[in-house]
Amino acid sequence: MSRRENYAAAAALIAKSKRILISGHLSPDGDSLGSMVALARLLRNAGRDAYATADPNALGKPGFLEGVADLIPVRKLRRAKRFDLLIALDNSSFARMPPEVKAVAEKLPAICIDHHVTNDGTFGDVQIVDPTASSAGELVWRFAKWNEWPLDRAIAEALWVSLVTDTGRFAYDATKPGTLRAAGDLLKHGVRTALINDILFGSFSRKTIGLKRLAWRSLHIWKNRKVAEVSLSRDDFRAVRGNKADVEDVIEIPRSVAKNEIALFFYQIPDRTKETRCSIRTRGDWDATVLAAKFGGGGHRKAAGCTIKATMGSAKRQMRAAVKELLKSACRKTMRLPPVLG
Repeated sequence: MSRRENYAAAAALIAKSKRILISGHLSPDGDSLGSMVALARLLRNAGRDAYATADPNALGKPGFLEGVADLIPVRKLRRAKRFDLLIALDNSSFARMPPEVKAVAEKLPAICIDHHVTNDGTFGDVQIVDPTASSAGELVWRFAKWNEWPLDRAIAEALWVSLVTDTGRFAYDATKPGTLRAAGDLLKHGVRTALINDILFGSFSRKTIGLKRLAWRSLHIWKNRKVAEVSLSRDDFRAVRGNKADVEDVIEIPRSVAKNEIALFFYQIPDRTKETRCSIRTRGDWDATVLAAKFGGGGHRKAAGCTIKATMGSAKRQMRAAVKELLKSACRKTMRLPPVLG
């Protein structure tokens, strides 16, 4: 279907739904949380009964947004009133959502709004998916303009957080002319840009500083500075009583190494699961999704992630092997000789 047809199909599902549940992914980042908060407010202002859900203990800095207080904590979903529709933002499967969401929403009709290149378009009854969009927030803005829903400052600030966090303050390749058109429109509604910039990028809690100090100590550089990695164990998080929301930009530590092309951040959330998560950032021609896909993950060409069902040591060995294979594969291609003619 065309973009307009998808919008119309999504609008029709929304129109016939009495109560709507909106979910992002686990440990929501600025894009996930900002787009959820904005869409919930847009729908309520349009007369729909809509609620976003998340773990209030895992919101991090974007948790300052107006509308966060209206979130339904995931632990209370089972006791909430029945929903008629699920809108999934910034993800394309229940595997990336809080497990409490799946228990409540797996049999509901669903709309998927996502911008990840690894989204195969199979999740949900209607897909508003565009891998060229900078963020889920940009897609929510487009959908709001198509529906002629009015914006206010709270909505604009939530969408602004989506845009600036997923574009690196408009510095990443994902920033397109349409991204800046969306940003310009949001500014018309009184977005407090300096305040938001200071909250998100200019101040850090003691927990964040403590975790960054530990991450710096773990810095490992190899392949002539082409690859760099840092890690945080469960014990590290417990030592400062922190969580994933406190380390959203730790990946910038290995990425900041001069000549770095592949940056890795391994971390273990302080829970009972025996797994290690890995954030991946790349430069040049390297595709981060190639590495993430080997472990069932996904994302974008320059920013992806995955969960490795292994201890920290084993996960590092597996990912390092995948990186080495990727580098060797590229080397073999560049060394391939042309066929002899005649």
